[in-house]
Amino acid sequence: MTDQRTAGGVSTGTPPGGVRRIRLPQRLRNTELWLLLLASLINIGAILLVQFGTLGHVDTQVALLGVGLAVLAFGLHIAMRFVARDADPFLLPVATVLNGLGIAMIYRIDIADNEAGWESASVRQIVWSAIAIAAAIATILLIRNHRVLFRYTYLSGLVAIVLLLLPLVPGIGREESGARVWIGIGDIATFQPGEIAKIALAVFFAGYLVRNRDSLSMVGKTFLGMRFPRARDLGPLLVVWALSMAVIVFQRDLGTALLYFGLFLVMLYVATSRLSWVVLGLGLFVAGALVASQTLDYVGNRFANWLDPFNPERFDQDFGGSYQLVQGMFGLANGGLIGTGWGQGRPDITPVPQSDYIIASLGEELGLAGIFAILALYVLFVARGFRIGFAGQDDFGKLLGVGLAFVIALQVFIVVGGVTRVIPLTGLTTPFLAAGGSSLVANWIIVALLLRLSDTVRNHPRLVIEG
Repeated sequence: MTDQRTAGGVSTGTPPGGVRRIRLPQRLRNTELWLLLLASLINIGAILLVQFGTLGHVDTQVALLGVGLAVLAFGLHIAMRFVARDADPFLLPVATVLNGLGIAMIYRIDIADNEAGWESASVRQIVWSAIAIAAAIATILLIRNHRVLFRYTYLSGLVAIVLLLLPLVPGIGREESGARVWIGIGDIATFQPGEIAKIALAVFFAGYLVRNRDSLSMVGKTFLGMRFPRARDLGPLLVVWALSMAVIVFQRDLGTALLYFGLFLVMLYVATSRLSWVVLGLGLFVAGALVASQTLDYVGNRFANWLDPFNPERFDQDFGGSYQLVQGMFGLANGGLIGTGWGQGRPDITPVPQSDYIIASLGEELGLAGIFAILALYVLFVARGFRIGFAGQDDFGKLLGVGLAFVIALQVFIVVGGVTRVIPLTGLTTPFLAAGGSSLVANWIIVALLLRLSDTVRNHPRLVIEG
């Protein structure tokens, strides 16, 4: 006898062979629509509050640009109604409100710095946001099934390596704030290819681990209750570790190295369920970071600022000192519980408050309550990403979903941990909030891929129980 239950969904019929496809109604997209409206109202309200708090009047040009950004977000929503109708309804609104709050804070800092017009950081951020959302729409339209990416496992790895090497190429590589992670041609705006590389690495790691999971998880010797791999199976871990150390040495970017290595470790653990891989990986990275702190001035300064930021010698150091870290901590303290209010603080005192230290800027004007609300949005985004990954019907989709969600989680931890002095400051951008076009494009593509994964998971054919 055939079980005809549809679990609350709408059946599209039962084809021969006992397999039926269940289609959820458009209520998911309707939920997303209402949440997107709320997100847009929050973003427009934030920009208006900044204007009233600093200028005392409304600047219609910036307000209209904010409305234009909302229109693009609704464009992605409409595209999903046609090509991804069963995608997760929370990811797009969460990403939209985070993006909008970041633009509001960057705009507020522009006003403090007397920057206006098309050359201001806030207008550039709005333009990059439009490009990023357009890239997300293109991703949703072009990739109709995430399993297609499995075919390009090794090509994705090659693309990631090329992107990581581009900043080292003479003529196009750019060095900013001591890190060589940017590329540019002439006066054209610089771009950080490592942001796109993290997506390519996630695809490569997922495909590689699916193909080689058995040899990485089923053999080895047991020690202290954990099964450790054989020496000859350590190759992938050592290669990624060497790649991370190379990023520290040649590109002087500790945060990106930690991000790449952490991504690989988590995906390796999810693929094999062996804690020993995490123990070995963390041991390798900590050892490498400690050696780098003793041999590389860049890394050594980061650790010294973290351990003793209030030392006058470090605070007054012209380059690589703790001035930025201390100023950010003072800004957070000035915000207190509920903040000074939009436009009422002094976030512009901290160096680069619109990018590296946008969390400190938001903490000063929105307070601890505002920072908790922002972190709650990140937790919701990451939780939905993990849910999408673990609900996947195929191993590749599961690893890819978990990897993409973890990239956002780890990046937020590295940034917030550095600003609050939990870990050494690394200089990564806060996803969706901080100024930076390459980061926005990469993170919105991650949103699109997670949406595609969630739609595929819900549309997966279910076997009918026969008895």
